[in-house]
Amino acid sequence: MTLLGFLDYASVFIFALTGALVASRQQLDVVGFAFVACLTAVGGGTVRDVLLDRNPIFWIAQPSYIATACAAAVLVYLTAHLFESRLKTLIWLDSFALAVAVPAGAGVALALGQAPLVVVLMGTITGCMGGLLRDVVLNDVPTVLKQGELYVTAAFSGATAGALARPYFDDALLPLLICAALTWALRAGSIAFGWSLPVYKSTPPRS
Repeated sequence: MTLLGFLDYASVFIFALTGALVASRQQLDVVGFAFVACLTAVGGGTVRDVLLDRNPIFWIAQPSYIATACAAAVLVYLTAHLFESRLKTLIWLDSFALAVAVPAGAGVALALGQAPLVVVLMGTITGCMGGLLRDVVLNDVPTVLKQGELYVTAAFSGATAGALARPYFDDALLPLLICAALTWALRAGSIAFGWSLPVYKSTPPRS
């Protein structure tokens, strides 16, 4: 298995777990679990491949990605009741999924010889779009847009670091590890320590 294939499988599996955990909070049936898990798992990579005109899309070329997501959904369906705080588990699992998906997306763009800006955008989209689709479909406030959350910022920063580091390393693995490390460090810091960017606050008009 190639490095990019491993990253795609890892991100699909972990994002599928997060999707299934959200489905458990919504008390869906096993088919609902599988649908939400697959949507979360392959949503970001699908948008990435469509934008990059990568044909066929990764999960169509390898249907085992869908099988992996469904297996994760069944696993959560059978074990979700064992977690005392599914929300806390969901948030931390999602942070790991983000740290895998961002370098996966950036790595695909790098392998295709795309410009650094495109690499950054593909990494960010791959990391964020699946969770965004999950939350919108289940009528929840998207995590990527919640006030005080370093989510898109973490993905963008990690992808940028990976893109900037690539020319300095012969080994393609090291820039992706830098990307993953920075993405997770920022996201974990936001969860554990409340790191955030200043938010815009409107002021009333002068009378």
